[in-house]
Amino acid sequence: MTNRPQHRGALGNCVRVALASAIILVSVFLGAQSAPNANFKVLHTFNGVPDGGNPEASVTRDRTGSLYGTTYSRGASSNCCGTAFKVDTAGTFTVLHQFGSPGAYPAAPVVRDAVGNLYGTTTRGGHREAGTIFQLDTTGKLSELYSFLGAQEGNKDGAFPRAGLVRDAAGDLFGTTSQGGGMTGCSGDLGCGTVFKLDTFIHETVLHIFTGGADGGVPLGGLVQDQAGNLYGTTSLGGTGAGTVFKVDKTGVLTVLYSFTGGADGKGPEAGLVQDSAGNLYGTTVGGGAHGFGTVFKVDTNGTETVLHSFKGFPSDGAGPVADLVQDAAGNFYGTTKLGGKFKSGAVFKLSTTGKEWLLYSFSGGADGKYPVSALIRDGAGHLYGTTEAGGTTGCGKFGGCGVVFEIHP
Repeated sequence: MTNRPQHRGALGNCVRVALASAIILVSVFLGAQSAPNANFKVLHTFNGVPDGGNPEASVTRDRTGSLYGTTYSRGASSNCCGTAFKVDTAGTFTVLHQFGSPGAYPAAPVVRDAVGNLYGTTTRGGHREAGTIFQLDTTGKLSELYSFLGAQEGNKDGAFPRAGLVRDAAGDLFGTTSQGGGMTGCSGDLGCGTVFKLDTFIHETVLHIFTGGADGGVPLGGLVQDQAGNLYGTTSLGGTGAGTVFKVDKTGVLTVLYSFTGGADGKGPEAGLVQDSAGNLYGTTVGGGAHGFGTVFKVDTNGTETVLHSFKGFPSDGAGPVADLVQDAAGNFYGTTKLGGKFKSGAVFKLSTTGKEWLLYSFSGGADGKYPVSALIRDGAGHLYGTTEAGGTTGCGKFGGCGVVFEIHP
């Protein structure tokens, strides 16, 4: 499976590109492309330059139905460094920003506030090339809210955030960094990651520094917050060796709710969690399970883990889920697998609370996309929206396409 912290040279040197802060007017009218399934359509195929390529993040939807997201690579040039974009209900695609300086290579979705500002993270860029937290306003102006100090000795705030942010009612932002924190044992001397808070005064507080031991290490997924302000997430390493599910309260006290063994219970969760009204947590692991291709799991309020589904891989099922789940009113879950499906290029699935699975779509690896590594979002009508990291009709080097934005009517 992919080691996402070292993903495609994300931790290498970033080529800085001088960019205007005003909105980049790269708008084109899009005609929906046909796919092998009448309930599936491609909303946009990325071309690399100037619209970006290889999106790793899910999209965010506003009240009008417009979608907002980020791409990990391309944009201003074939060498650098991702974009923020919008696709409206008429199919018009707009590049909102081309990254390069101060932030670069965003791997996470954006979150919107009430007036339409977008907040997100970049894996690289900033003062120490260790990533940033940014705000993008409705005019396309990007502001760097925070620049991480990095993984060097003595720096505790974290480095290389790969996950999106949670924004509470007060406007405070919460997230994770995949590395940094000043501890060793996860990625050499790069550190095991952190949980952080950025308040409305742009003051960062480290709520927890992972050690890579019993508390876990290298969190790649985002956080979910309950009504009491507690935060829940996963680590891809640590615990008993195969990752953890954790809780961090408002004072920064971390509790490990479950440690994966790497066997039938799952291995290496890279996604965030979904919490139901009873407080149960649901997520995915990229490996482990009955067949070694990953799981969908539940952790109840007592810390008991139940595997709801073990993926079987090609050709009847997906494999290697790395994205969050989304749940409908009936309790059914929807998600993606990076691999597997009928064509080994990834799949979209539905799973009931009793563990019954439906394979909703298998990506062919061609014009319809390849390798969906992002979570889905769901609108009021039950339509699903997401991105693929590769595929499409335009090449992005060895990845076999720059990726797509898609819609499914299950």
